[in-house]
Amino acid sequence: MNYRIWHSSESFADFIIDNTILTARNTTKSILPDSDASKPKQFHKVPDHLKKILYLDAPDIIIEFDNEPILAIEESREAGTGHNAFQRFSRLAAAVENGVPTFYVYPEATIISRQNSNPRWDKINPLIFKALDDVMDIYNKPVLLYYYPTDYRTHTTTPQISTNFINNNKGRRMETNMNYAGCPEIQDTQMQEMFTHINLLVNEVEQNGIQAVQQFIRKREIRNKRDWMRTEYTNKNGSLDASPLTSSIELPTQYLINFLSSYNNGNYDINDSELLNSRATTLFYYTGSKWRPQGDPFTGCLAAIDYIKCRIGQTFEDRDVNLVMVWGSMNIDHQNQTFTVDSTNCSVDDFAKQAETGEKRSLLLKGYHNISNEEIPRYYMHARYGSTYSKPKPIRIFSYFADAILFTDGSLWRDA
Repeated sequence: MNYRIWHSSESFADFIIDNTILTARNTTKSILPDSDASKPKQFHKVPDHLKKILYLDAPDIIIEFDNEPILAIEESREAGTGHNAFQRFSRLAAAVENGVPTFYVYPEATIISRQNSNPRWDKINPLIFKALDDVMDIYNKPVLLYYYPTDYRTHTTTPQISTNFINNNKGRRMETNMNYAGCPEIQDTQMQEMFTHINLLVNEVEQNGIQAVQQFIRKREIRNKRDWMRTEYTNKNGSLDASPLTSSIELPTQYLINFLSSYNNGNYDINDSELLNSRATTLFYYTGSKWRPQGDPFTGCLAAIDYIKCRIGQTFEDRDVNLVMVWGSMNIDHQNQTFTVDSTNCSVDDFAKQAETGEKRSLLLKGYHNISNEEIPRYYMHARYGSTYSKPKPIRIFSYFADAILFTDGSLWRDA
């Protein structure tokens, strides 16, 4: 029985190994390249079954048991207010969509301090708990959240005297052992619970085989954790009237069809688009932001909205509501059942230019006789997958989750 820990941070990999029963197993570590776009000399060496998990974005850790992925782990230290709690959501979704349980380490709150104002706790958006629960409903795999250790519970009303604010850790309790530099405090109860759940999964697959992953969500300990997440959502006054849903509106799909009818010509009619017209309503997620090459936090928010409001099955085709991303403000004309998109911050060219960079990375354009020997495996990957893994992350995620993307000067949509 062999374990392989794919990681983006070796200290976090050691943190997981050394604090679980993996430390007594035959365990190896490997760097996890996140995409062909950012790691072109490494990504083609990643096993094909892992590429499927990385098609949207890469988690911090993937644990394999005898070459089968059994767990993904994502860790974040960011403030959880508003959109930010969903920034990594597409990473979680990609793992679970491929049948891999996922653990998410995220602060309950962090301290923010701005000039001319007192320090305060920036608290987690509780809607993240519902989004994760909805993913579990659809895939029947655990997607569990563990609080990154902080002083929030002990200094709720006095963040300014938190030792971990004074030492510039924003109230986060971080491990002092430099072997785990940047990692959460090991002795924290939430971290200990996560280690216990990792041990539970390892024991299950060793005793019952890889198929135990499929039944892991039924374990009493996992069900209890899911109940805790639901309780946190309730106790923190979780509501659908929260970001990012407050930046969305649901309208009859005819509004979208009428908007896109401006693209009709002798060769095309939007009314023939079976996919869009098959759903009675459409949810529009809009932002007045400038286009961000890294995509955050909008990529994760779009993925979360899909599961909260649109998805009823395991693929984007299994929606009862269309999901549309709008880059700009929507001026709705209810009389004519249409709208306009207004923005001075971004253009369809922002999307197109970034998308085209992925195509330019293809070694197929270079020609076989112009590549070096070490480039041949990557060339072969491009021959099989094209630019699937070469496109920048925002392009991959937006194109996967959105049925349409609308700009003030252009639009993209799918017919099927």
